[in-house]
Amino acid sequence: MSMEATAELLMEVRRLADALERLAGPAPAVNDWNAADCFVWAPANRYLQPVARPNRVALRLIRGVDHVRDILHENTLRFAEGFEANNVLLWGARGMGKSSLVKAVHADVKASTGASLKLVEVHREDISTLPALLDLLKASGHRVIVFCDDLSFDHDDTAYKSLKAALDGGIEGRPDNVLFYATSNRRHLLPRHMLENEQSTAINPSEAVEEKVSLSDRFGLWLGFHKCNQDDYLAMIDGYADHFALDLDRAQLHHEALEWATTRGGRSGRVAWQYIQDLAGRLRKPLPRS
Repeated sequence: MSMEATAELLMEVRRLADALERLAGPAPAVNDWNAADCFVWAPANRYLQPVARPNRVALRLIRGVDHVRDILHENTLRFAEGFEANNVLLWGARGMGKSSLVKAVHADVKASTGASLKLVEVHREDISTLPALLDLLKASGHRVIVFCDDLSFDHDDTAYKSLKAALDGGIEGRPDNVLFYATSNRRHLLPRHMLENEQSTAINPSEAVEEKVSLSDRFGLWLGFHKCNQDDYLAMIDGYADHFALDLDRAQLHHEALEWATTRGGRSGRVAWQYIQDLAGRLRKPLPRS
């Protein structure tokens, strides 16, 4: 065989190899549990993306939700120590610290116990890949909280069935080393009009609604978050101002914070944090993240 023919053959082999690699998709990544305490699930190549600096605040700075904070902390502590714990749905008013509380409780429990407790965030659109994630997590040797923020389902969305199976269903059930926390603005994770439509068009209305509502029943704990009153809102402002040493007369601080809330259309933990960011910027003070 001539040198030209050999070169052409090698080029053809390389093209075939490249085509096979594209068809096979990306190779599974090597996951390093020691890289971080928090991860984001990337299902395309079964990869847990480490998050070196999670976006979270200290637990003591989350105000106005003391009761649900204590329940979530106790549930997480039992899980970290190897005892029984429940899946948790944190639902209710926007901006009241649902996702912040999950991240803060994880950090606090891990720091206080020294347990090998990991937090893995799953994006809403990747819920259907939960079985693959759970298969990976059960062999990890770690206690893992799987977290989905702003979880809800729309009409004709069947991904909720994967979530139901992952929470409690199926032959294997949920692995003992995995717990599922989710936040949502809806207690039943589905819009009210969807439930009403199911009830009005089904042959057996009660069974149709039961199928949808039963998803929420898979969460052993439902923690409700409600809009905060003025005292709680100002307590959040004071807590942030003291923690970050933002020097401003307390009366002026409260006046500005209330005016800020009025322009935002309501009071919440998120609104309080946004005001604090604005104040820190005006005072040229950094807000170090944990």
